[in-house]
Amino acid sequence: MGQSLISGILSNDTNKISKAITRIENDDPMTESFFADLHVNASNAIRIGITGPPGCGKSTITNELISAYLANNKSVGVIAVDPTSPFTGGSLLGDRVRMNKYVWDDRVFIRSMGSHGDLGGLARKAQDVGDVLASSGKDVIIFETVGVGQGEHDIAKAADLTVVVLVPESGDEIQLMKAGLIEIADVFVINKSDREGANRLASTLKNVLHQSLPDKKLEPPVYNTIANQGEGISSLVIGIQDHLRVMEEEGLLDVRRLNRYRSRVSDLVRENLENAFWTDERKALLNNATATLETIEGAPLKMALRLLEKSKP
Repeated sequence: MGQSLISGILSNDTNKISKAITRIENDDPMTESFFADLHVNASNAIRIGITGPPGCGKSTITNELISAYLANNKSVGVIAVDPTSPFTGGSLLGDRVRMNKYVWDDRVFIRSMGSHGDLGGLARKAQDVGDVLASSGKDVIIFETVGVGQGEHDIAKAADLTVVVLVPESGDEIQLMKAGLIEIADVFVINKSDREGANRLASTLKNVLHQSLPDKKLEPPVYNTIANQGEGISSLVIGIQDHLRVMEEEGLLDVRRLNRYRSRVSDLVRENLENAFWTDERKALLNNATATLETIEGAPLKMALRLLEKSKP
């Protein structure tokens, strides 16, 4: 099963790619050799993260980037991470609907993934799906995620380069700094630049970047776009490639990829240790001790230490 799946992925078989992604999403058991084969074949793709507040036009920009990369003979994989209600588990798959004009183009594969209450968005599964798409021969992998808090930082960990999309109403210098966007953005896009305030925001942003970043070579460029009209997209594509080149020359691209590998290993270790820790006995102990507010004895640390004592031989 595993070898057949890998062979299908390597030959860009859409059905096998879809099947592999579904198994990853469902936490179906996958062999170590499956992930080993993915790793060997997934190293060449450029991974671009796109994030920003709801309504800023991320999906439109992604759509335009797909067209631009196809025009440059590049194949594209897109992972659109949708906001999901932590209560219902339902996700909004509008991104895939908006991009359905590529459905018959085997150079493009688009998958929407619900974040299931994980507003970090790009968790382990999305990165594994990125490996599947890269192994299928996609030259560019685009991660698009809802830009809510931790999600922006998770996409920065998953991508070689992160594009932060803003609109003229995104706010002043203080709000930009508070949002933590400066530390994770490699490229800024001010979309809907036909609106009032676009030039002012661009000027403010450039000033903030120039003052806050010591390495001017790696200072994020700022691009103005009107994505729904296709304006500014060609400049953005060239700018992304230029910035990737500078990142590679300065050694930052290697650092990003090494940190991503370390982070994924750390996450897997943490996940496996936690799964092994929560035996039925420990779950029952915690549930019994917290059956009501009256049954709770001591601080959470005391309960945690009691559970950890169960781990000792």
